[in-house]
Amino acid sequence: QVQLVESGGGLVQAGDSLRLSCAASGGTLSDYAMGWFRQAPGKEREFVAAISWSGGRSDYADSVKGRFTISRDNAENTVYLQMNSLKPEDTAVYYCARRNLYSSTSRYPGQYNYWGQGTQVTVSS
Repeated sequence: QVQLVESGGGLVQAGDSLRLSCAASGGTLSDYAMGWFRQAPGKEREFVAAISWSGGRSDYADSVKGRFTISRDNAENTVYLQMNSLKPEDTAVYYCARRNLYSSTSRYPGQYNYWGQGTQVTVSS
């Protein structure tokens, strides 16, 4: 069974950048759509970005469009989320998730089958 492990979170100041990584073990990411979601305290989990299994299509929440970039390195079995111009409202636990085989992007958490444990991102003003 595939396990997803996020890393790269931390405490930064507004305007800084971070790159999150999502590495898989016990399975592959290369033929699956992948997504990043986040959850702030007291709020529901929300969509951040997703990338199709081929990498040819990506989708972003309006709140991060132009600042965040999702990418994948299938040889490394890893998906990334480059976050630039971070804002205090980006503070949350960030989760990566794997969708179905040969699937496209989705904004709905229920359409993802496997989830990582999350990595904390805190942006101070």
